[in-house]
Amino acid sequence: MSAAGFADLGVPANLVSILSGLGITDPTPIQRATLPDSLAGRDVLGRGRTGSGKTYAFLLPLVAQLSTSNRTARPKSPRALVLAPTRELVTQIEDSLRPLAQAAGLSTMTIFGGVGQNPQVQSLRRGVDIVLACPGRLEDLMGQGHCDLGQVEVTVLDEADHMADLGFLPGVRRILGKTPRDSQRLLFSATLDKAIDTLVKQFLQNPVTHQADSAQSPVATMDHHVLHVAREHRVPVLVDLTSAPGRTVVFTRTKYGAKALARQLNKSGVPAVELHGNLSQNARTRNMDAFHSGKASTLVATDIAARGIHVDDVSLVVHADPPVEHKAYLHRSGRTARAGNKGTVITLMTDDQVRDVRDLTRAAGIKPTTTKVVGSSHPVLAELAPGERVLVPGGLVVDAPEGNPRPRSTGGGGGGRNRSRGRRSGSGAKASGAKSTGAKSAGSAPKSGGGKPRRSGGHGSAPSASGGQKRHSASSFSSGRR
Repeated sequence: MSAAGFADLGVPANLVSILSGLGITDPTPIQRATLPDSLAGRDVLGRGRTGSGKTYAFLLPLVAQLSTSNRTARPKSPRALVLAPTRELVTQIEDSLRPLAQAAGLSTMTIFGGVGQNPQVQSLRRGVDIVLACPGRLEDLMGQGHCDLGQVEVTVLDEADHMADLGFLPGVRRILGKTPRDSQRLLFSATLDKAIDTLVKQFLQNPVTHQADSAQSPVATMDHHVLHVAREHRVPVLVDLTSAPGRTVVFTRTKYGAKALARQLNKSGVPAVELHGNLSQNARTRNMDAFHSGKASTLVATDIAARGIHVDDVSLVVHADPPVEHKAYLHRSGRTARAGNKGTVITLMTDDQVRDVRDLTRAAGIKPTTTKVVGSSHPVLAELAPGERVLVPGGLVVDAPEGNPRPRSTGGGGGGRNRSRGRRSGSGAKASGAKSTGAKSAGSAPKSGGGKPRRSGGHGSAPSASGGQKRHSASSFSSGRR
């Protein structure tokens, strides 16, 4: 199906033109399934796995509906609301929305914690068409009288199951309860379970349900592997894998583990940044910008990045710490092999994790290839992550912000919930950077030319850079049996 396929589904011509200019010419299965009903104004419950195109499946009908109604945004009263569980996902959705909104003459803004609320309050006072928000800060602003949802025409709840996992559903219910009962509501999720059924029954009117794929159906372009390694070999193996060409996302179980592993990779010569809930919003934004731009080739993250964060051309996902349950495995793995592209998923497994990993992959509905790996010179590493290994002395080397040579750790809250509700709602905006995690800092703006220089050397060169790091063994980013 060509670009005309969107028009056949009912998408307005001006939006079809924007999509074509972005290189989006073929509707995905979830878009084909939901757009006719959502564009007709019906409430829709849509399920599609990570990377299936859910974002445009709800953005297109949202913009089309606001364009048709042609109302004017009132101060403090947005016309549409998009709720998402994390700051990163809210920002990413706005990036996708912006060209569509501009074509339709609509204004947008984001609301989330970890930054000062005054700019958000001022934007609401001026009047805005579309608000994209995390539940915690939005409830704060509503409680302070800065936001009234009584004029909302369309409400979207994205990653609804993740909201449930994070304990956000009570706040989501209170927020939805403030929107007009006869307004359109679109709920999208990677999985549909009992918690989602409660929301559907309470807030959606005669919804149409579309499931574009099975929750556990394997992605055809994704290869799954398990590397059985000794605990002391995990860091050398990770250094070798992440020093190969391309972008890599590495998942750890804890915030401390992500911070420690990012430091280890940088010391070993792999430009890496971290993403977890202990970073301020400024640090999270800088780190994601470094990963998007290619200045950092590896992102070390907790499950905060397992949902919704889309970076083009992530070729490799590594579970340095296997997740606890299969849904987390599927969502972590979904950072690669998106939109039909190929990708590789590797799980590191130690002797005491064999049973857990076997149960995990069985529940996820996959059959990985398992290889016993001793050290970082095993040939399977070059097969899974092909290409010349490149190490940069010091990893991601950055300059301290001008006038503030010793940035302090902000300890900003994670996710969409503003943990400093009301009294401390703007505390995360005071600091300018995160505590040093690389050779100087993995969370600040890198020097120009901080990418991977090419150097001669074969597959066996990566482990040598991790020598002398015995105090930073694999045990420092995982506490053993989960």
